[in-house]
Amino acid sequence: MNNTYKQIVSKYSKLLKSITYIPQKEVEILLLNILDKNVIWLHINYNEKCPSNIEEKLKQKVQKRATNYPIEYITNKVSFYGEIFNIIDGVLIPRPETEILVEKAEKILKNISKPKVVEVGVGSGIVSIMLALLIDDIKVIAVDINEKALELAHKNAVKHKVEHKITFIKSDIFNSIQVSNFDMCISNPPYIANDFSLPLNVRYEPSNALFGGFDGNELLKKIIKSTNNNNIKYLLCEMGYDQKKSLNNFLETFNIKKVKYYKDLENLDRGFELEFV
Repeated sequence: MNNTYKQIVSKYSKLLKSITYIPQKEVEILLLNILDKNVIWLHINYNEKCPSNIEEKLKQKVQKRATNYPIEYITNKVSFYGEIFNIIDGVLIPRPETEILVEKAEKILKNISKPKVVEVGVGSGIVSIMLALLIDDIKVIAVDINEKALELAHKNAVKHKVEHKITFIKSDIFNSIQVSNFDMCISNPPYIANDFSLPLNVRYEPSNALFGGFDGNELLKKIIKSTNNNNIKYLLCEMGYDQKKSLNNFLETFNIKKVKYYKDLENLDRGFELEFV
């Protein structure tokens, strides 16, 4: 006899209690991903019988999640800035704090006529796409060294109907592109030190999108230097919570008009806004 949806949610939630602080919600997310329904439908039908083939599919997904495999890779969906984006294994999963980076950039760009922006390390495309949605007359060049990421980012741009505003190019920083006199460079680069021990779930994500070198900020420094060399006025980046002092020392070698650091949702240093002279 088949279990009800309510019964199977309760049953499989127990398998995720040591993995997440919201086991029931995650089981519901996985179930709805299989059914292609929304949470309102589920709650209306909570006491209806669940087909056995649906329960078997749910069991497989829950067992995979129970290994600390990220739920976003199982559902192939992630929420960012109120929008839904596609995500796949092999591409960095967007974090909520990156929404702050987008907000900071929008405040500057909305006061620039026909702004031109380059994003270094586009990943799934969330930053470039959100800026394209928020700024009407923007032009973006989005680069990454990961072809899988570039392909996904383009698909997300098409999904959100902004592909005409963004050019996706495989490039290591600015090596394969011309961006002299662009208005802004924006980046959420790898900034974790190579010897840092990652949480189990994060270990499933691509290491080249996480680790930034021996100290962690080597790529950040390259981006700062390249942005300055290309006469780009603004640079907005995420950074490690412990890298402010090192970056301040590095920035002393440049002609900087203004630098402002900002904190993330946990009140840790997480990024900076830089304006060159």
